[in-house]
Amino acid sequence: MRPGGSRVHIMGAKLLVVDDDQDVRLVVEDTLVDAGYRVLQAEGGAQALLLLDEHPSLRVMISDVRMPDMSGIALAEEAVRRRPDLRVILISGFIDQVRPRWPFLRKPFLSSRLCDLVAREMRRA
Repeated sequence: MRPGGSRVHIMGAKLLVVDDDQDVRLVVEDTLVDAGYRVLQAEGGAQALLLLDEHPSLRVMISDVRMPDMSGIALAEEAVRRRPDLRVILISGFIDQVRPRWPFLRKPFLSSRLCDLVAREMRRA
């Protein structure tokens, strides 16, 4: 884990990044690791649900909305059903007509926006 600057209060908090695009997962992971978080990755909904079950210390899940095996919204609903304390952030390159009930970032987004949103959700966790 790399030093996280002024984010001492969240150092080491564990997050899950879910996206079917490996490049997106890696960029998001690098951003969050630089901010002091520990990050797990999943390439889809089924893998994400397994990781949530295996890692009860996960506090925030960041998920793409459009994925082949399960939508990010369906994943978020199931994840929160299993773990009501889990915070969810959805990301997508598309603006869907459906407004998710979770915070949303449109791709591409600034690293600072992602970090600010994650920090806000961590405070709410």
